[in-house]
Order: sequence, then C-alpha cells, then structure tokens
Amino acid sequence: MTTEPREAATADWVAIVHATHTYALGLDRFDPALALSAFTEDAVWDATAVGLARYEGADEIRGFFEKDASQVRDQFHVITNHRVEVTGDGTAVGTNYVFSEGHLASGAPFKAAALNEDAYRRTGEGWKISSRVISPLTPPEMGEFEA
Repeated sequence: MTTEPREAATADWVAIVHATHTYALGLDRFDPALALSAFTEDAVWDATAVGLARYEGADEIRGFFEKDASQVRDQFHVITNHRVEVTGDGTAVGTNYVFSEGHLASGAPFKAAALNEDAYRRTGEGWKISSRVISPLTPPEMGEFEA
C-alpha cells in the first residue's frame, strides 16, 4: 500500500489553505501585492452579495486591494472551516468562512461574516485562487466602505 496519493492530496490542501491565508494576511498588513499573490492573473473576486463589487483580472483586483488599504485604519480577517475538493488536473473548488472586522480611516466600524466559494488552480508558483465569490452569512455592516 502506498501513501503517495494521500500525501499529494494533503500537500494540495495545505497549499490551497495557505493561499487563502496569504490573501487575508495581505489585506490585514495593508500589502496589496501580498494579497494579490494568492490569485491567478485572470482571477475573479466577487463580493456583490455583501455590498461591494466584482473585479476581474489582477489589475482590477489590485486596484480594489489598494483602495481597501487607503480607506481602512485597522482590520482583521479570520478564515476557517476550509473544505477543498481537487476536481481535476490542477484544479480544485472549496469553501471557507471569513470573519472580518475593523475601522475605516474615519473611525466608522465595519464587520462581516461571509462564505467564500472558491475555485483554485495549480500554477507554476503553486496553488492560487482563480475565483472567489463572497456571500454573507449574517447581515454585513459595511458602514461608509466604498468598493
């Protein structure tokens, strides 16, 4: 009996979860380049269901992350409850929960608990998020935040 398939699946899962945590760390450190490094060049980031917007491609997503960094005074993202299914050669889908809270530069608070529905792709740089659709789990409190 070989353990190679199980070890490969575990390595894929760990790398995918790492990408989701890299995204959160980049946002929380106000480092748009780090947050963007978790995504493929052609990725989609869609948070219309929580009152934000949909962005397609690295340039649009980077622009949103830069805007976030300029509007927010402090924030944190907790990403948990990962479910990942490798669906094919170098592709996977998954879900995870995110809780985010912080303050805008004006001092106004914001808070959201949401479900991330993701697609992932293995690239030459490792697993990355190719699509993220964010849906609220509880009513979001976005304050004056503008997407």
